Amino acid sequence: MKTGHPEFYRPPEFYRANVGLMLIAADRRVFVGLRTGKAAAWQMPQGGVDRGETPVEAACRELKEEVGTSKALLLRESSQWIVYDVPEDQRPASWKGRWHGQAQKWFALAFTGTDADIAIDAHDKEFEAWRWVPARELSALIVPFKRPVYEAVLAEFADLVA
Repeated sequence: MKTGHPEFYRPPEFYRANVGLMLIAADRRVFVGLRTGKAAAWQMPQGGVDRGETPVEAACRELKEEVGTSKALLLRESSQWIVYDVPEDQRPASWKGRWHGQAQKWFALAFTGTDADIAIDAHDKEFEAWRWVPARELSALIVPFKRPVYEAVLAEFADLVA
């Protein structure tokens, strides 16, 4: 896996550059959203890195779009990009067969607002519901093909959510 300065990262062929956000409340619980139209598909916010955008810029944009707030402080960035495959029958139609999965840079963020600052319908509604969960419960909520990603993120940011 290629590492180096994140602005110059190029994901492996057939993998979309993406960011993931671990938004952490003051009590160390983690934000998860229920994907719109996907029964039992909880996940932390994530989204693609647009052309000309750095990963940290993408993370800030995705926080505003998916959670509806910018009330957070950057705590840490993952040391590596994490690559995962999306099962072929679950790949978004918008990918048009271009991507097999995603290469993600993860960011741990301290939430500095209140629950009233969260507006999951502020942009395109990615989530139909949301909640704060203890980190130890994350893996059980996540679709199976993303569990290794979440386990790696939890291991990297363990000291922030323990």
